[in-house]
Amino acid sequence: MRTRDARNISQEHAVGRRARKVGGRGTICSGRRGGGWVAGLLGRLLGGVLAVCFGAVLAPEIRAESPSAQSSPRSVLLATTTSVRDSGLLDVLLPIFSAQTGIRVQAVAVGTGAALRMGAEGNADLLLTHAPEAENALVASQAVSRRVEIMQNYFVIAGPPEDPAGVAASASAVEALARIHARELPFVSRGDDSGTHKREAALFRDAGIDPHARWPGLTRTGSGMGISLQVAGQRKAYILSDIGTFLAFRERAGLVALSHPEPDLLNVYSVLLVNPLRFPRVRAKEAGTLAAFFQSEVARETMREFGSAQFGRPLFRPLAAQLSSP
Repeated sequence: MRTRDARNISQEHAVGRRARKVGGRGTICSGRRGGGWVAGLLGRLLGGVLAVCFGAVLAPEIRAESPSAQSSPRSVLLATTTSVRDSGLLDVLLPIFSAQTGIRVQAVAVGTGAALRMGAEGNADLLLTHAPEAENALVASQAVSRRVEIMQNYFVIAGPPEDPAGVAASASAVEALARIHARELPFVSRGDDSGTHKREAALFRDAGIDPHARWPGLTRTGSGMGISLQVAGQRKAYILSDIGTFLAFRERAGLVALSHPEPDLLNVYSVLLVNPLRFPRVRAKEAGTLAAFFQSEVARETMREFGSAQFGRPLFRPLAAQLSSP
């Protein structure tokens, strides 16, 4: 159940509790004393007492809960990846969007697999993910109405500076992972069906290695990118990471980037709009406004410069808007 639905149900329950409580006060007001003279007095004053008890107490509370008297602020639920959150980009972009539009963004950071499931079930208004094959499948299912590529960077194989597997000398990412596996060296996998985990599994398959098999040195965290990088640092292990989160956590993890940009490591981020025809409760207007903002020149310029001051290079490269359909 979506957060705002749970909030509405909680409010309905609260109204019920208040109504029962007010009814209790009405009983107390009408039966506070005993005796015949009291009964006569109450008979004469019953109308006034009920007016006081219910007019002054009950009515204001009902008006306070009336949708026509109090409208909720505009908001939108964005399901996104931990890699985007951990890079810090959304901490810059979303306040700009809210200041421009007055729309509050509730960002839920999970793995791409979990975010795509939220979209498939109508439990988010839009998604920001980085698993093109799985995203296109969701578009084909008509659970989402549009997919827009907004930015890209690269995955990187990081590891200890000593590089015992010789990853830096490898001709490709597939060869690098094969070297790590052959020597059963420490390797940390997110193991969480995220976009990074999906790419890692694809690379292992290309190397002729079962990505689901366990082998000495392998650790699966089931956690986000930032935590997984820190685990890899503690274990002096290799790890596949998006470059943005790696740079943000490089000093804490004590790892170095060992791979080089190549087509197999390209990392594309897309916005997906959940289909309001399939899920009528989706806030389609607000979602469309946020999707348009991600393609705006203000957002693109922010992406283009983000990270340069701190890392000497931008963490993302904005892309021209490209819509895809099934």
